[in-house]
Amino acid sequence: MIGKTYKTMLGDRELSIETGKLAKLVSGSVTLRYGDTVVLVTAQAREEKSTLDFLPLTVEFEERHYAVGKIPGSFHRREGRPGEKAILSARITDRQIRPLFPKGYRHETQVIITVLSADQQNLPDVLGPIGASAALSISDIPWAGPTACVRVGQVDGQFILNPTTDQLERSRMDLVVAGTRDAVMMVEAGAQNVSEEDLVAAIEFAHAGMQGVLDLIEQMRAELGQEKFNFLADGDLSTDLVPELAEAARAAGLRDALLTAKKKDRSAAIKALRDRLIQARIPEGEIEGAEDRILALKSAFSKVEKQELRRLILEDDLRADGRNSRTVRPIWIEARALPRAHGSAIFTRGETQVLGVATLGTERDEILVDDLTTETGDKFLLHYNFPPYSTGEVKRMGGQSRREIGHGNLAKRAIRAVLPTFEQFPYVIRLVGEVLESNGSSSMATVCAGTLALMDAGVPIQAPVAGVAMGLVMEGDKYRVLTDILGLEDALGDMDFKVCGTADGITALQMDIKVGGITPQVMREALAQAREGRLHILGKMAEVLAAPRAELSPTAPRIVSIKINPELIGKVIGPGGKQIRELEAMGAQVTVEEDGTIRIFSADGAAAEAVKARIEGITREAKVGEEFDGTVVKTAPFGAFINLFPGQDGMLHISQMSEERINAVEDVLNVGDKLRVKIANIDDRGKIDLIRPELEGKIAPREPRPARTGDRGDRGGRPPRRD
Repeated sequence: MIGKTYKTMLGDRELSIETGKLAKLVSGSVTLRYGDTVVLVTAQAREEKSTLDFLPLTVEFEERHYAVGKIPGSFHRREGRPGEKAILSARITDRQIRPLFPKGYRHETQVIITVLSADQQNLPDVLGPIGASAALSISDIPWAGPTACVRVGQVDGQFILNPTTDQLERSRMDLVVAGTRDAVMMVEAGAQNVSEEDLVAAIEFAHAGMQGVLDLIEQMRAELGQEKFNFLADGDLSTDLVPELAEAARAAGLRDALLTAKKKDRSAAIKALRDRLIQARIPEGEIEGAEDRILALKSAFSKVEKQELRRLILEDDLRADGRNSRTVRPIWIEARALPRAHGSAIFTRGETQVLGVATLGTERDEILVDDLTTETGDKFLLHYNFPPYSTGEVKRMGGQSRREIGHGNLAKRAIRAVLPTFEQFPYVIRLVGEVLESNGSSSMATVCAGTLALMDAGVPIQAPVAGVAMGLVMEGDKYRVLTDILGLEDALGDMDFKVCGTADGITALQMDIKVGGITPQVMREALAQAREGRLHILGKMAEVLAAPRAELSPTAPRIVSIKINPELIGKVIGPGGKQIRELEAMGAQVTVEEDGTIRIFSADGAAAEAVKARIEGITREAKVGEEFDGTVVKTAPFGAFINLFPGQDGMLHISQMSEERINAVEDVLNVGDKLRVKIANIDDRGKIDLIRPELEGKIAPREPRPARTGDRGDRGGRPPRRD
């Protein structure tokens, strides 16, 4: 038999991992099956060491449309660059496995996840991290796993491990958790105002649920694991220099340099101090040939800097910009910052600044989805832009980076939870977060700026949403949670924990742990402190804009909705679409749904109302008892045809024209005459009989026309054909 298969239960379904059958030339290869979803995961490393000074790891998530029996919708009818869903799925795997590569490992490593089959119920994104863990564990690549990854939903108050897509639609949360045997390493969540306690309970439920998968991978490694290859870590000449350099740096004023309030001034002060210390150890005449020692001294100084910053936080509760651990940086906000945008706001927190811009569009503006899900479009778009000038740097600008897509998705999840339904607010919504300054937590500032821009536009969101980034510094049993972290605190700290929500609960969360793990108690403390910070930020937002504006922005287009009889849709569209083209030529976009809902979209309110009136005229249905000032459009020996409104005529019989007997219709009425008429009857074919209201009761009413009979029920019709 080719290959070997390992099985375990994950939730209420079986997970199988097979190896030795597919892609056998790669260092580590596994095939996972969960339901009818099948994923191939491979891991390979170069033998040669890279010259890069960081871990050269890449994770690719490849969606194949044949997995769901589809041909790609692109021009070339083949898969192109990864879509947003694939990039986000790759990031989940990357964030799980990256921390566990050994320090100093510099061999280019690639993990490729290929979705071979997708049943559209069992999502492949959490299978990728499990496959990567298994492939790395049995490979010859140095890696300190295993890890596992699961999803948790909550339906009717009960947690569900790896819910199906149908269950997720009814779930209050979509929580993805990755971890090792003893610790949680990564959390990604979207939620509907879930409490902090419920979230911690869900994370604990997830960690308990992944233990069987960890057992399985450890069994695979014990039975099939290869010997890990030896790698040459970068030599670290700086370690021995740290004690002496630390003493000298403190004596030279390192504390004062670190506690400089502004980022640019702080960087300049630290650099000047570092250069003085290096110059004292390498005289100017000896610089040539001392490159290695200079690099070692710079590396040693970085370690001293990090140690001193962590010491200040832990011992003195003092941070680089002078705050204590619980204080949020100063905030200023400006709403309606742009004159022509539908909604806009500037949100500034310390040295992080984001311009949020909201644009409202029609259904034609929704983004088309061409991935392995059953979704066809998305009516809410959020784009996060992070230009190099936001950090005072010069870099090549290209397409959207994976980081930008990831941060944008976090902000999108946070805000989507409070949006009105499309039926309540029939606009496609696009939010853009332009990061203008960045010194920590620009994604959370995007949540705040985006919320304010929506409220400025008059979008009736359920409640304002704010976000705050939390950090952690931990040494042994001693730790301190940090609110609203700076960029350098993200780099030197042990946790990056972003929490978004309303005053009532959490709507999105993202957590990455850089240490061996944190206890549930630390997590609860971090969430409680995040809530405190979030409420403070929401209070500052409320001082400028407490709720959505009562009126839609004056620059925003108007949407007028009407409902017609679905049987009359053809009249609105017209032959070959002629009628709807004429309507749109009046200055509006018109969309027609199968249930008879018609939406008229125009930047010109008068044009929208004119189109609405035209459609109402086209689709108006007469009712018995209604009166009209009609116009005679045709006469016949038996009566006159009266136009009631555009497209609708009724017949006034000769017997209903006068109290006296008349010989000819033309003795009383002629084409073009106007008169008041009332609908007396509408037969099953829609034919209208009219009377003159002033003669009602003075002449005998005309007998209604008999209904047709046949096999079409009460609508009448021809008798059934017999062949």
